[in-house]
Amino acid sequence: MVYYLLAFVVILLDQWTKWLVVKYMELGESIPIVEGFFYLTSHRNRGAAWGILQGQMWFFYIITSVVIVGIIYYIQKYGKKERLMGIALGFMLGGAIGNFIDRLFRKEVVDFINTFIFTYDFPIFNIADSALTIGVILLFIYMLFFEGKQKKE
Repeated sequence: MVYYLLAFVVILLDQWTKWLVVKYMELGESIPIVEGFFYLTSHRNRGAAWGILQGQMWFFYIITSVVIVGIIYYIQKYGKKERLMGIALGFMLGGAIGNFIDRLFRKEVVDFINTFIFTYDFPIFNIADSALTIGVILLFIYMLFFEGKQKKE
């Protein structure tokens, strides 16, 4: 299915960019791309978003495994008839697996996208995090604007 291909592309892009950061940047090094707004910054995270639950790897292994199985179940159940939902789940699957690979093999997640929103230094993130966010936003759009209409019909 096309949704698994989308997830695969997300995983490849995520792992490739993380490999580049690990290979060519020192930990803590920051390269300005757009001064005052966007930087590539080599960072490691042993927790979840915003660094919460630092070092709780077994928790992440279990939760991520359950989430991956759940996403695959919903892709199989709804993917053929609900295209937007399938795309959302494809992004989410790729993002979940991308960070899971890091946790499994590196025991930490490689982050490198560093942005400043106005004066707020947003937590550093990666491609997998971006894919998860895009997937969740698309899922909300599906649930808010499309799911109810189909039930009425």
